[in-house]
Amino acid sequence: MPGQAYPLPGQPYPPHGPVEEPRQRLHPLSPILKGSRALVVIIAGLSWQTLGRVGFGRFALLVVLCLLGYLAVAVISWYNTGYHVVGRELRIHEGLLWRRTRAIPLERLQAVEVVRPLLAQLTGLAELRLEVVGGGQTEAPLAYLTVADAATLRARLLALAGRAKPAPDAAAPDGTAPLPDGTPAGLPDPSAPPPGRLLHTVVNRDLLISQLLTPQTMFLPFGVAFVITQFAMDATWSFVAVASTLTATAGVILQPIRRVLSDWNFRLARDEVGLRVRHGLTETRSQTVPLHRIQAVGATWPLLWRGKKWLRMRLHVAGYAAPDGQGGGTQSDQLLPVGVLPTANHILADVLPGIALDALPMTPPPRRARWLNPLVQPKLGAGLANDVFSVRSGLLTRQMLVVPYARMQSVRVVRGPLQRLLGLATVYADTAGGPSAAAKDRDVAEAWWLAAELSDRARAARSTPADPPSPQPSI
Repeated sequence: MPGQAYPLPGQPYPPHGPVEEPRQRLHPLSPILKGSRALVVIIAGLSWQTLGRVGFGRFALLVVLCLLGYLAVAVISWYNTGYHVVGRELRIHEGLLWRRTRAIPLERLQAVEVVRPLLAQLTGLAELRLEVVGGGQTEAPLAYLTVADAATLRARLLALAGRAKPAPDAAAPDGTAPLPDGTPAGLPDPSAPPPGRLLHTVVNRDLLISQLLTPQTMFLPFGVAFVITQFAMDATWSFVAVASTLTATAGVILQPIRRVLSDWNFRLARDEVGLRVRHGLTETRSQTVPLHRIQAVGATWPLLWRGKKWLRMRLHVAGYAAPDGQGGGTQSDQLLPVGVLPTANHILADVLPGIALDALPMTPPPRRARWLNPLVQPKLGAGLANDVFSVRSGLLTRQMLVVPYARMQSVRVVRGPLQRLLGLATVYADTAGGPSAAAKDRDVAEAWWLAAELSDRARAARSTPADPPSPQPSI
């Protein structure tokens, strides 16, 4: 076949691919909001020592010049930043000296989160954060857009990705009342529940008390008293010592404070798309979590919460970044920041129908596993229910992980040197981008049987996702 000839000089190339829509720019205030922290760092970097050397007038002039220079660079960068939808791709153009274009296939899109930091709330703007399959972090944050533009773009992206049906009320993820043309009217009301059937609202008083019942808060007075005693005995009040003490104290108390600010006014609802979550005080977040993206559900009973019979639950969602490693998880994975067991079961019934935390079957490992975990062995457990595999662990902080069979990607049997001596093995049920449910220190014969059973049930659950699972025995 003859090849395609290039056009003659002066002739335009023939159109190829989908027609591109005009490129859209972010809000004009975006450079100022995105660079607010950098401006503070620049001013702080000039230091008071510079003020003492050059005088107030020259210092102020220097600050103004730095601000004007940064603002000029930010405006030029904003002018070269834009986005548009081409077919089933979202393309984002950015860069000043080095131009970069990112094309995000909407088939990989899992969720679009609406985030409104404090400055964005004051200026009536919002940020879109896109979560994609296999992403370790937010793929393409769009900061900042007006609330109406952010809500409209979010609904459009989800509709093109097949995650949500385009509907007039879908363009208002923050609870605003849509206008007749389908755009949200005004700013969202933070106290309004998210769209759909309201499942639970966390009482802010319980949230505050729960963070007071943490090791950081409980032991903080003792740490401060110890430091003050050391200073009083040594009479040493050097700048380095004071700064180190204040930094350590701030690092201890900031984690509970961040959790309170993040989970303030936590509200959970359910609609035909999935779970609707809204929370936050200084930074409000509104997101939709489709149920098919949930890989596992974890429940935690902290030691200091047991007196009030409280627990917290979090979601392990495909496409979201991994937890922060401190037990808090990310800010996008909370299912129940604090609550009692009946509330947790009520919420879990909408996430995993027919599952209750206190009704899951659990069997402990054999007694000889005490040689490996003398204190934790009585608290370990694993069990097969009709629809899920559940494991239990923890001594001071008790934990439970529930994994649906349909979300399992692989099953492993691992035996360490000591386990081989004792005839034990650990069975891991891995999920896609989520945690691995580990049945620790099982009898080796039981471990191989459990691995085979998990593989069969996972295969059956994935082959018939629309049909209810057949009753199966529990252990």
